[in-house]
Amino acid sequence: MNAVSRRATSGFTLLELMVSLAVLAILVGIAVPSLSEATLASKLKASANDLVAGVAMGRSEAIKRNAVTSLCVSSDGASCGSGGWEQGWIVISGSTVIQKHPAAPTGFKVTSSVAKIDFQPSGVGNTQASVTVCRSAPTAGAQERVVNVSATGRAYVSKTATGSCS
Repeated sequence: MNAVSRRATSGFTLLELMVSLAVLAILVGIAVPSLSEATLASKLKASANDLVAGVAMGRSEAIKRNAVTSLCVSSDGASCGSGGWEQGWIVISGSTVIQKHPAAPTGFKVTSSVAKIDFQPSGVGNTQASVTVCRSAPTAGAQERVVNVSATGRAYVSKTATGSCS
C-alpha cells in the first residue's frame, strides 16, 4: 500500500462529519423538551414532599410537646404571616420555631385557601387543607402537585394536570 491509499481510508470526510453533527442536533432538539419536563416534575415532587414532611413534623411535634403546633406561611422564618406559601413556611409551637423552610424555587407558585394548619396535642389536625404546587413562570405548566391534609392530620400528594396555576 502506498501513502495515498492509506490516507484515503483513515478518518472522516467533511461530509460525514456534517451529517453526523446534523443528526446529533436533531436528537438534542428532541431530547431537550423531555428533559425540561422531567426536571419540572422532579422540582414539583420535591416541593410537595417538603410540605408533606412539614405536616408530619407539625403533627409529631404536637404529640411530643403535648401542645398545639402549627404549620404556617412565613416570610421572615420567625412568625406566622399571610400570603402565598411560596414565600416560605415554618413549623411553630407557641413561640418556638421548630422548622423553617425557605421560599419556593423561582417561578413556582404554592397556593392554598388557608395560611395556617394547626395540630392538636392528640396529633389530630384542626384544619383540612389543600395546597397546590405548580409552575407559574416562565410559562404555566400543566403539571402540578396537590398536597391534601385530612382532618386527622395526615398528608398525601396527588399528581394533577389541570394547569390551574396562574
